[in-house]
Amino acid sequence: MEINRAAELLRALADGIDPMTGQPLPDESVYNRPEIIRATQAMGYTEMTEIQQKAIPLMLAGHDMIAKAPTGTGKTVAFGIPILQKAAGFPAGAPKAVVLSPTRELAQQIAQDLTNLAQFLPEIRVVCVYGGAGLEKQQKQLKAGCQIVVATPGRLMDHYRHHALDLSQVTTIVLDEADEMLNMGFYKDVRGIIDLLKSRESLSMFSATISREVLDIGWLYQHNAAEVDVQPVQESSPKIAQYKLLTTGRDKLADLAQIIISKDYKRVMVFCNTKYNTGMLANQLARLHFNVDCLHGDLSQAERNRIMQRFKAGEINVLVATDVAARGIDVSDVDAVINYDVPEENEHYTHRIGRTGRAKREGASYLFYTKDEQKRVDTLLRLTRNTDDCRSVHFDFNHEKLVVEEKQNVDKFNIKCYF
Repeated sequence: MEINRAAELLRALADGIDPMTGQPLPDESVYNRPEIIRATQAMGYTEMTEIQQKAIPLMLAGHDMIAKAPTGTGKTVAFGIPILQKAAGFPAGAPKAVVLSPTRELAQQIAQDLTNLAQFLPEIRVVCVYGGAGLEKQQKQLKAGCQIVVATPGRLMDHYRHHALDLSQVTTIVLDEADEMLNMGFYKDVRGIIDLLKSRESLSMFSATISREVLDIGWLYQHNAAEVDVQPVQESSPKIAQYKLLTTGRDKLADLAQIIISKDYKRVMVFCNTKYNTGMLANQLARLHFNVDCLHGDLSQAERNRIMQRFKAGEINVLVATDVAARGIDVSDVDAVINYDVPEENEHYTHRIGRTGRAKREGASYLFYTKDEQKRVDTLLRLTRNTDDCRSVHFDFNHEKLVVEEKQNVDKFNIKCYF
């Protein structure tokens, strides 16, 4: 959808029609902020994604919502526009909206995106609070007043307990990457935060997958929630060529290095399951003269920011990361994702490969596995619905190029047993 048509859609809400009920909308739901459309144009957006088309009218109308959408489909803008629309009429003081994020990096990225969306609304203040940074500076920002707080759950609770944050006027709460946040051990914190929001009018959850924990939160706190399920269409979905490579512990490092070299990848993300493996692999690649660094939870916030800036600037070609640390990464031109370790959680595979093939670029993902992991990989691909999309590959005799194996006709229904 072109921006002009998107503007028409949003302004049509000014006629007072609720997209779900057909009833008149509250006054604050009327879209009358051309400054936001102007900001989207300044940010280079030329079309509205499906999740934005579906979510923005629902959130403006004040509905609870569970939105399932792939990574990189514009979820931040989808909830950012309604939040700004509703917050723009209030002075900076106690926040009117809270956005929760599972990681520091993602919280920072969301805050920056919201600030960019509000660039022509000078009265809007967005404050980002997260662990790994000093409390005092963040407390000063909160006490100076704002309309929107973006936070990791633990740090938000820290500020509330220190009486630095007034949640009494929050009407809108958004859980971004809700599945990962709830699976990371923030379930109790999230429930505690929602319980504190006595003026809450809407709760929206955005997630790449809908886990049991996400459904639990919906059942406990949402009322007649709208369900938005965005399935990627061919034109706008990430174009990711998926491959799986049978390897051994001895050959794994050589296979990884040869893939990067033979394909001439300029920006690669490599995923490991543990901090130890992440650091060890980064050191091994550095000895092979790759421009590499690693990202994991033990790094300070300053170190994480420095590494991400270098990766985005192209000074680092290979970034080795754990799943948790990578949740905040927003880089549009990652050439390939390599699953050096088989993901422990099925959802992690979806999130990992979603880091490439963004912005209508083509990308590739590789899944390394050993013979002992064959059953786990088969189950992983089946449950994430990637069995038909993931092609087997092997190296040629000289270990120089990857060869894509022909698909085998699988007797899924075991028909042969009847003959």
